[in-house]
Amino acid sequence: MKKRNLPSFITLLIVFSALILIRPVSSGFFPPAEQMPDHNVIADPVIPVEPPDTPEPTAPAGQDPETTAGPPEIIEPPKPTEPPGLPEFAPIATADTDPDILFASTATMAYGEIVNGFSFDRRIDLGYGEDYSYIEGITAFRGNNFRDTASYGSADIRNAKFGDKWSRDTGTLVAPDGAVWTGHGWTGQPLIVKWPKQTREIMNMHSWAKEKDGLVEVIYAAMDGYIYFSELETGRDTRNRLFIGYTFKGSGSLDPRGYPLLYVGAGYDSSRGSARIFIISLVDGSVLHTFGNGDSFAPRGWPMADASPLVDAENDRLIYPSENGVLYIIDLNSEFDPDAGTMTISPASPVKWRFVGKRSHKNGQYWLGFESSPAIWRGHIFLADNGGHFVCLDLNTLEPVWVFDSLDDTNTSPVLAIEYGHPYIYLSTGFHGGWRAPTGSTAQVPIWKIDAKTGRVVWQTDYFCNTVSGLSGGVQGTIALGKNDLDDLIFVPVARTPTVGAGILSAIDKRTGEVIWEFRTNSYTWSSPVCVYDNNGKGYIVYCTANGDMHLLDGQTGAHLDKINLGGTIEASPAIYDSTIVIGTRSTRIWGIKLT
Repeated sequence: MKKRNLPSFITLLIVFSALILIRPVSSGFFPPAEQMPDHNVIADPVIPVEPPDTPEPTAPAGQDPETTAGPPEIIEPPKPTEPPGLPEFAPIATADTDPDILFASTATMAYGEIVNGFSFDRRIDLGYGEDYSYIEGITAFRGNNFRDTASYGSADIRNAKFGDKWSRDTGTLVAPDGAVWTGHGWTGQPLIVKWPKQTREIMNMHSWAKEKDGLVEVIYAAMDGYIYFSELETGRDTRNRLFIGYTFKGSGSLDPRGYPLLYVGAGYDSSRGSARIFIISLVDGSVLHTFGNGDSFAPRGWPMADASPLVDAENDRLIYPSENGVLYIIDLNSEFDPDAGTMTISPASPVKWRFVGKRSHKNGQYWLGFESSPAIWRGHIFLADNGGHFVCLDLNTLEPVWVFDSLDDTNTSPVLAIEYGHPYIYLSTGFHGGWRAPTGSTAQVPIWKIDAKTGRVVWQTDYFCNTVSGLSGGVQGTIALGKNDLDDLIFVPVARTPTVGAGILSAIDKRTGEVIWEFRTNSYTWSSPVCVYDNNGKGYIVYCTANGDMHLLDGQTGAHLDKINLGGTIEASPAIYDSTIVIGTRSTRIWGIKLT
């Protein structure tokens, strides 16, 4: 990811004027399995731009506009052009991926009314993942709309070892039904941001944090109902922890524009009420808005939201899929005034989309709902759901383009890659016992490279995985996309293979699907591996397993370079800023670990 600054009004005015002058151009206690996706709690691990306004009409040169007869000449505004550097993307279904094969029905609600046919007047159009955030850091699960990185900057790696570390305590929350939630769970990735000093000055940070030059803040929602704020370098509190009172398993997102807003969904009901999605001001910690609970439009009465949302910055829209089976798109009407120290939103009634699959809820199986974090390319969103559907949806019309049969409860997020100008998606799925094979047996878990234009498989590589009651096998962590000297590889965490307690990190050739190397451990993982690069572009892999081990691997060869144990189950996924790794464990600790 790279730093991107907000364009100033003056810059935009100069560019617009120049265009006109040139020419117009175109572990806990478990709820019943049928109510709750099975991966949410782990038991003790087995350890062996909008067009410009039309100008006012003008009269021909040399004539008085008030006395000239006849209608004035109309000067047409410049026509919208293709954003520079972005290839056209017009996906189409094939005979294999026609939505009618798997979908029974779809519905759209716009501003409170169910509609037939819909189109946004201000079109959603997201570009490359590296351009998603205007601020430095990791602002969403796996970084951006491509979900292709959880590291920012480069690491000063000389010894290829884990070095100094800090840690801090978290806690426990007991739900009304007795479920116990501790520390950080799946997906549980921290958010890391380097706020501008002017923004820090208006926040409820401690004085030292406001004043410290170059401060980087870790924002980490936990399953004990708190949100923790820490300095990346030392782990010291940058502000008081914020109690919301709901379990947060997912990663949430920060607003990529640098607005002091946190979007995060509750992962379970609370003594304060049913689960819901929160929009929180990071100026003062106030809850500005909630939604997603008690939604009569939802096809599933499960209002949890573990996905990390995305923000359409150009149009000031929040795009948030929920486990209740609804995709929410909300005009935020946000206003951030750092001079006045204010952050306000006035959310409009959301636009909502839902579907019902032909096999949804079959014998209590194939749940509706979106638990993985979506990817977006241009005007299309890619959604993997709990019921074996992988959907390419036109965000501007809310019409499904193609639907791929992903077979099972899919929790890993799709990862987008543009290769030789063409978009592809890397995806895998879990193995939920009782659907494709009985609990306690094995099933084939495919890893796919998918053509994003058509939804068809480019290649498929298979592993046979185990599952036990309430604890999924297969791929639960999100695939890591190699870059720099790892540009030919993806890295896939495969759980419960070859035995029920073991796992494999598989390095796979992007072009062919061939397995290049495997790193095998006696403990499986649901955590997502992270690629991190030194100042020369050499790639390393940080890989965590359920028994609390964190491994450092050579990305090209899979050679094992170092290991530390963090003293408790790891389900969450790490994020890395420069040389510092941050990760939370189920044993109520947050860790910051230096790479050396």
